[in-house]
Amino acid sequence: AVFSPVAGWLSDLIGRKQLLVAALVLYAVFGILPWFLDDLFQIIAARFALGVVEAVIMTLATVLIGDYFAGERRERWIAAQIAVGSIAAIILIAIGGLLGELLGSRGPFLLYLIALPIALAAAIGLFEPHASKSEEAVGSQAFPFGIVFPLALITFGVGIIFYTVTVQLGPILEKSGPVSPAQIGLIGALCNLAVAIGSFAFHRGRQSAGPRLLTVGLAVAAIGYAGIGFAPNLIMLAASAILICFGAGLMLPNMLAWTMRSLPPAVRGRGMGLWTGSFFLAQFLAPLVLAAFSGIAGDLPTALIVYAVAAAIGALAAGIAARSAGTAAQ
Repeated sequence: AVFSPVAGWLSDLIGRKQLLVAALVLYAVFGILPWFLDDLFQIIAARFALGVVEAVIMTLATVLIGDYFAGERRERWIAAQIAVGSIAAIILIAIGGLLGELLGSRGPFLLYLIALPIALAAAIGLFEPHASKSEEAVGSQAFPFGIVFPLALITFGVGIIFYTVTVQLGPILEKSGPVSPAQIGLIGALCNLAVAIGSFAFHRGRQSAGPRLLTVGLAVAAIGYAGIGFAPNLIMLAASAILICFGAGLMLPNMLAWTMRSLPPAVRGRGMGLWTGSFFLAQFLAPLVLAAFSGIAGDLPTALIVYAVAAAIGALAAGIAARSAGTAAQ
């Protein structure tokens, strides 16, 4: 969250490709370190370093999509990026569990070595984008902070909606009674799949990208959170959580594409760094925000109903903005 804007600024200053390849190599190095370490504080330091290079990877991968593609192709790849991340989570969690069974609790750290062949592929297959003269002229303008910062704030809100369910899935499902780890894992996998389906839905409805799709996504999330708040059994809880993740899958590529369209090429790294940082900040704060709301509301179900009301208000505001934009266009 902290380093993503710095990573974006560095990519605008020194370029994309070499920084990305170096970050991928360091990702493997820092990721595998806990396999060898015994001291807890050293392990925490290694994880902190991993987070820094992950910020570089996530920011630059997104920036390069904006550099390499435009229009419909760009938005198709943005949708694919979100979808692949969600599907990969299902597969890699399963592989991590298998490595844990075979090699003990340190086994899953071996997965980070996957970054090395990816770094090699990036070094061979990627190229450093070069802005055209017209792009450089546009890029010489000031950073559009007044446009990008509100979009980053909305992204933060969408991230809170998304990560509250994914991080707190176990306690949410336990509203209906005791839940086994296998049940939580299965429902979590279905939630990740719902994010991917939502991303594909964004691609199909990309003509309505912007406030309209934000309206739909927030409305879906509001229904999902209301469902969780009032759900009488595990099936209804699971269905509501999956619905929220579908809405998040619709909103995340929408916000990413919306932000990217607002950025001149010369400051695309800084803009995407700000966007990525706001998304990671939501991941960090989501459980803390939920704990605070639960304390104020008195219990978890009431807090989640507050989330439903907030998402509904957001949907209404986005709908008014979409209608105003449509009227102005006419």
